[in-house]
Amino acid sequence: MYHQNFNPTGSLGLSALLAALPLLTVLLLLGVFKWKAHWAGLSGLVVGMLIAILPFAYAMPIGQALDSALFGAARAVLLILWITFNAIWIYKMTERSGHFAVLRRAFAGISDDKRIAAIVIAFSFGALLEALAGGGSPIAICAVMLIAVGFEPIRAAVLALIANTAPVAFGGMGNPITILGSVTGLPPEPFGAMAGRQVAFIALLVPFVLVFVADGRRGLRQAWPAALVAGVSFGATQILFSQFNYKLTDIAAALVSAVVLVAFGKVWKPVETVGAVPTIAGGSVDDPVFVRTHGRPGGDSTRDKVVAFLPYGYVIVLFSLAQIPAIKAVLDKALVKPVWPGLHLVNPAGKPVVVTYDLPWASHPGTLLFVAGLLTALTLWTNPIKAYAATIRQFGWAIVTILAVFALAFVMQYSGQIQTLGLLLAGAGAFFAFLSPIVGWFGVAITGTDAGANALMAKLQTTAAGQLNLPPELFGAANSAGGVMGKMISPQNLAIGTAAVGLVGEEGTLFRRVIGWSAVLLLVLCVLVFLQSTPVLGWLVP
Repeated sequence: MYHQNFNPTGSLGLSALLAALPLLTVLLLLGVFKWKAHWAGLSGLVVGMLIAILPFAYAMPIGQALDSALFGAARAVLLILWITFNAIWIYKMTERSGHFAVLRRAFAGISDDKRIAAIVIAFSFGALLEALAGGGSPIAICAVMLIAVGFEPIRAAVLALIANTAPVAFGGMGNPITILGSVTGLPPEPFGAMAGRQVAFIALLVPFVLVFVADGRRGLRQAWPAALVAGVSFGATQILFSQFNYKLTDIAAALVSAVVLVAFGKVWKPVETVGAVPTIAGGSVDDPVFVRTHGRPGGDSTRDKVVAFLPYGYVIVLFSLAQIPAIKAVLDKALVKPVWPGLHLVNPAGKPVVVTYDLPWASHPGTLLFVAGLLTALTLWTNPIKAYAATIRQFGWAIVTILAVFALAFVMQYSGQIQTLGLLLAGAGAFFAFLSPIVGWFGVAITGTDAGANALMAKLQTTAAGQLNLPPELFGAANSAGGVMGKMISPQNLAIGTAAVGLVGEEGTLFRRVIGWSAVLLLVLCVLVFLQSTPVLGWLVP
């Protein structure tokens, strides 16, 4: 039996320094020393294990520490690999069948300007995928779609990661908000309403960041009206829907922003068009993926376009059907929750910590994507087994990265290291209102999921709110909102991004391209939450 102690050294500052070492190891090796992500992740895991088991640190039994790591790796298979493998598998089949070229030409037709197409794909369509699936699938799918409109692979991955921020707090049909309610014992609806009044301001900024990343200052100067329309429509819809049905927030925001932006593009054009790779009848010999294997030389037929879009149509339809209450109830009955063997934990209050491996195999996003993949194989008449093998080969070392980082996350969680970091920040008094989003940011940077960070840190956040005599929904929502900026720098999402665009091993490069944006957007949110804790913006608290 391991009795968790969140301050093992007797000095919270020293304990927090020890607890931060694994995460600092990963970030420094990845961002400063430019190590490959799998070596950085494995090194962080070793440091985390040492901090967990050393007698002057957390003194966790070696067997329990190893079992925590094994549990984390097993969770990675379910929460990340089973989802992203199937998402990329669908893409691989469209590529191998030649329909990806059709898709590329069709997406290029969304707008003559690829900067605007990037907003529609990464921001609006990505938000829809996040609302329905999450788990890294928007990053994987949108990255390859961005390549389809002419972005080079690394820039496509950067755009997909940055865009996958604003919708995350309400991803998976509002699952992070639901978890806030279940962990804290409070109704989830006020958390959802508060989160909408925080992430909407981030949603307003993200399209501007996207056009800047896509085309620098010229993009910002020429395409800012489109960014403004997308950000305002998305953010306003988030605020509206989060007040009465947080589970539908991202679906509504994604659809409204896409429709409004496409309609806006009919009446407004930038002064200079930055287009995708030009379509040449019969394809371009300089761009093999553009070679026309379907349709007529003069242009793709309607049927070709419909067939090319069908795989993603299957995804949307299946995930939408899975949310219908009657169907959802049937799928949820298939949930299996075996107790994980070997982990015997007691928290500082003396209560046992029961560790279960939740396996919702029927309703799981990965399973729904797998079904969509089978339908895709039948539709495109391509070999699904060869495509799946190619998918696994494409991930390569990224698999090791994802397993190692998840193993580290659960070693840190069950040994108490993550809770130590949260307690240190919670001791900042009134200034904790500024630091509150950083707690969520840390949680997602480690676990890779907003839902996981909320499960880990939500009770700490609401307890701190009570000590400061502030509404619990303010800090609870800030945990979820802050977490969305951590998603773009979490090692497992970096691994998904590089694997999706065929650049495994370039996670450090990708990290350096997004860390600045993560920090800037996090700072904006920290200031916003602090002002919401004061009379200046306190009127925004429900």
